[in-house]
Amino acid sequence: MSGATDVPDSVDVAIVGAGPAGLSAAMVCAGAGLSTILFDEQPAPGGQIYRAVGASPVKRAAVLGNDYWYGARLVRAFHACGARYVPHATVWSVTPTGEIGVSVNGIARLLQARRVLIATGALERPFPIPGWTLPGVMTAGAGQILLKSAALVPQGRTVLAGSGPLLWLLAWQYLNAGVAIDAILDTTPHANRRAAWPHAPSFLLSPYFRKGLRLLLSVRRRTRVIGKVTDLRAEGDDALRAVVYRTDDGNETRLAVDTLLLHQGVVPNVNLAMSAGIEHHWDDDQLCFVPDIDGYGGTSVQAIAIAGDGAGIAGAWAAEERGKLAALATVRALKPDVARDRLPDEARVRLALAQIDRGRLFLERLYRPADRFRRPEGDTTVCRCEEVTARQIIETVALGCTGPNQMKAFLRCGMGPCQGRLCGLTVTELMAQARGVAPADVGYYRLRPPVKPITLGELAALPKDPAAVSAVERG
Repeated sequence: MSGATDVPDSVDVAIVGAGPAGLSAAMVCAGAGLSTILFDEQPAPGGQIYRAVGASPVKRAAVLGNDYWYGARLVRAFHACGARYVPHATVWSVTPTGEIGVSVNGIARLLQARRVLIATGALERPFPIPGWTLPGVMTAGAGQILLKSAALVPQGRTVLAGSGPLLWLLAWQYLNAGVAIDAILDTTPHANRRAAWPHAPSFLLSPYFRKGLRLLLSVRRRTRVIGKVTDLRAEGDDALRAVVYRTDDGNETRLAVDTLLLHQGVVPNVNLAMSAGIEHHWDDDQLCFVPDIDGYGGTSVQAIAIAGDGAGIAGAWAAEERGKLAALATVRALKPDVARDRLPDEARVRLALAQIDRGRLFLERLYRPADRFRRPEGDTTVCRCEEVTARQIIETVALGCTGPNQMKAFLRCGMGPCQGRLCGLTVTELMAQARGVAPADVGYYRLRPPVKPITLGELAALPKDPAAVSAVERG
């Protein structure tokens, strides 16, 4: 484990993110004899899926499930591999030449890597409904973080709303922990079943099928599930008081509630990759921007690869295998004479990945979020940082604004601390709808370093050597 003073000036391989992709890649690179450093924002490795797995306060294994505890073996193997691990590290810049800007415990450093692997994983898709900024409204991912890292669960009346595997997983974990869930409001469009059905045979052969089916049946036996929800809003003055929902039969119901957890899928965390100049494209199946990669995670920037869900959503098991493939390509480029017995067998890795990926389209089509919940209307807040509403965005398009970057000059939308993570996709889709064009024609925010907040004091304290010009100045 390292701090800011232990960050070297240069390494062979720098990895950003300590989820399954970053951990598996680090083990391959370090095992091949490459100097390897892994930067992680969290205090311990595991990423979101295995968060706090080495020191979780949740002692009863059945609460989180066997798939979570598998991560402990992965973390132990990583600690033994010889890679340098730097926790509490915020990477705020990566240049096309492999220079990394990182802050560790409030101290900024620059590091040069021969190869960079971005393994920043996924983030939750924005779910902007009226009242989603009220205290008491959270994302399912935030609820799961509190459970894994602090053994905290909601008290009082609790409702989960939305769609997607994580929503059902969190419900299962909450029920295992003794949480009384008042209701699950399922917003999955009924028509999605028809679109998903052609891909069902492949999904039946996926390792996710039986696990998912058992989980769904367990949740449905233990709590009330309300399907075909077509509209949602949270109500309250200074805090959440109720959730109001409408079903496809037109009936509207109001539930008193203390905690509302929202979720409608996850998308790649692309900010760091986009700021490095890596080419991306709009994916019509995942409804988001994903990086252009080859079969090893290689990108349009030669010095940078991407692995895991940051390269397209496929889940933790797939991320582990994709991390190995990216690492194999890195080792072959930097140390081609390494003995083959020190590396994973590529054929086995690809076979495992193919098995995991079976029926992926079934999940994407089944849990495709409804248009209504991706494209809010009226005074619903879209950009939480700058308090910009859907109405303001549509009105700005009517004034001739054609894309998110031009909109910054009108509304400061996407210019807050999150740098568009909570509004970017919503803005793109709203503008595309207003203009009558595809999201690909609207594009995304133009991201530049620093992609995470950094103080002027940290920047001023960077090395003054002219050869170490910061990425911010070059950006």
